[in-house]
Amino acid sequence: QVQVVESGGGLVQPGGSLRLSCATSGSIDSISATGWYRQPRAKERELVALISSGGRTAYADSAKGRFTISRDNAKNTVYLQIDSLEPEDTAVYYCYAADYLAAKEYWGQGTQVTVSS
Repeated sequence: QVQVVESGGGLVQPGGSLRLSCATSGSIDSISATGWYRQPRAKERELVALISSGGRTAYADSAKGRFTISRDNAKNTVYLQIDSLEPEDTAVYYCYAADYLAAKEYWGQGTQVTVSS
């Protein structure tokens, strides 16, 4: 079992930056990849970025350029840096950890990001 806890959301002005954190605990050795999704109000959840246990990254086309996913293995934490925030980035951001071998996914409860002046 893996526990996932997000933090770092909040209210930010357009053009600002934010770093979201995703802390994992439990059976972390089973994690194959960790990723971020986001869900704007009244819209479907969409993938933002992924990082594998080996450090390989992948981004949604809409996230390339302003979003950076990274990991600190010593802290069992994955980060999502978002720069040049736009109102369209307003959403609940969810972190998830995937165990591909066991075909399991573990989700956090989400952190709200609101971009507004």
